[in-house]
Amino acid sequence: MSNSDNPRNGALFQRQVREWFEKQYGGDFQLEVKIPIGKPAKDHKFDIVNLDKKIAVECKRYTWTESGNVPSAKMGFANEAAFYLSFLPETYEKYIVMLYSFHEKRKESLAEYYCRTNRHLIGNIKVAEYNPEKDELHIISTGLK
Repeated sequence: MSNSDNPRNGALFQRQVREWFEKQYGGDFQLEVKIPIGKPAKDHKFDIVNLDKKIAVECKRYTWTESGNVPSAKMGFANEAAFYLSFLPETYEKYIVMLYSFHEKRKESLAEYYCRTNRHLIGNIKVAEYNPEKDELHIISTGLK
């Protein structure tokens, strides 16, 4: 798989996660929804949003490297997603959903690693991992309240 496949694979992952949320929560979840955040407010496009139920989701389709190393640069983008989600009102249920990725060398999934090393940035954001092969979403961290 080449890097040129990344946008297509990311978009597919986003659609799969949206379908999972629609099945679990019902209602209409939209892709790429702009919500004003910050002061002064500026629109930010969130990956998946249900405005009625006030649910916002950022999707990250990252995997361990082949040798089991951390994809460090990509983890920075997960932190960026947490940063943007943190500006949404407390009335929102906020998620970072990562692709399920387990490496035998690490003995933990990438989402578990992310939560363990970045808990201080997560706040009230739920971190989950989605396995498209099983159509299962597993909550890793429910966030701090």
